[in-house]
Amino acid sequence: MAMLRDAKRARRAQVESAVPYLSLVRAASQFHAIPKQVPTHMRVATYNVHRWSGVSGRQAPNAALAGYVISELDADVVALQEVLRPFDAKDPLTVLAEEQHLHVAFVVTRVHRLGELGNAILSRWPITSLFVLDLSFSRLERRSALAAEFKLGKRLLTVVATHLALRDRTRQRQVRTILSHPQLQGPVVLMGDLSAWRRSKATQALEAALGAHGNRRWPASFPSARPILALDRIYSRGAQVETLEVHRSTAARRASDHLPVIAVLKLPAMVAKVLPISSR
Repeated sequence: MAMLRDAKRARRAQVESAVPYLSLVRAASQFHAIPKQVPTHMRVATYNVHRWSGVSGRQAPNAALAGYVISELDADVVALQEVLRPFDAKDPLTVLAEEQHLHVAFVVTRVHRLGELGNAILSRWPITSLFVLDLSFSRLERRSALAAEFKLGKRLLTVVATHLALRDRTRQRQVRTILSHPQLQGPVVLMGDLSAWRRSKATQALEAALGAHGNRRWPASFPSARPILALDRIYSRGAQVETLEVHRSTAARRASDHLPVIAVLKLPAMVAKVLPISSR
């Protein structure tokens, strides 16, 4: 038993020293039929699944319920936060992607006592490329962002999935890091739990670079039982947000302490001229 405990400690220490890192990239076992005409719109969503543990966070993990909510969204691309992949049990993220025939990528942000915890992207469309940003600027909070590029005909789109820090100052630094990344060029959609319940320098920078969305336009998504805070957001540059709404199903109110937020994007007609995002 002592040897087993020592082995687990050594494994955890090794993983912790390497985070964040790309832990899973997997193509769908059954591809969705891609229409002959390249789509002009894309349905995207962001969802904090709260470690699959329901509203309180103390319930037994129920990834099947969160998976059902994800199926309700009927989204082309979904950004997930607080995804837990256990060390010693079947991986619910892989099962979910397999059952819904989705491409999946996952980045480990930190090591939870039960397994790897981080951000994921699920997609109906093949992922062209991936990269990870380390946003851990506080000793108390490990954070990261996962970016996936999609190419549909001549249309190019990069989706960034992230979960930002609770402190304004750290969150502002994280936003600057994301916006200044040299690979984030052309049309970009940033989705995730921004932990921002009011306007701040971080959200102002996002609005300046990725679209002027005032807080009054954001649907409240937290807490799921009676949402009053707009923590979960979708920003876009180069792809127009036509609709933005929160998903309020019965299952969504039970599966997590956050409700999913969904947007319909009008995609650019062709690959845009490559321009870096300015953090201003």
